[in-house]
Amino acid sequence: MGLSTVTLQVGNPASPDVTEAVAFLIDSGAIYSIVPSAVLERLGITPLAAEQFHLADGTTITRKKGIALFRYGDRVGGADAIFGEDEDSTLLGVTTLEALGLSLDPIRRQLRPVPLILAAV
Repeated sequence: MGLSTVTLQVGNPASPDVTEAVAFLIDSGAIYSIVPSAVLERLGITPLAAEQFHLADGTTITRKKGIALFRYGDRVGGADAIFGEDEDSTLLGVTTLEALGLSLDPIRRQLRPVPLILAAV
């Protein structure tokens, strides 16, 4: 396979016209997206909580979590953003992909639109 990367615009939901381009490694196995803390702070995004996360090697780390706006082309969505530290990779996780209505095509290594489905009542 290989690594898939993409550049998205990241913004503060309170000021959606101000964004910053961020290059992400697409990790459809990760739940959350990790954005460098410096980017989130420049955008005025503040942490709402600190959470513990379990890594693949069994270690546990604590990171701050806030909410960011993500744009990819004409698609826009809000999702949790983890305040990445210097040693953290910048990752695009599945909740952000879902918020944008996208999934990763692992063969072509491209983002593809997915049908947005609401449950019938």
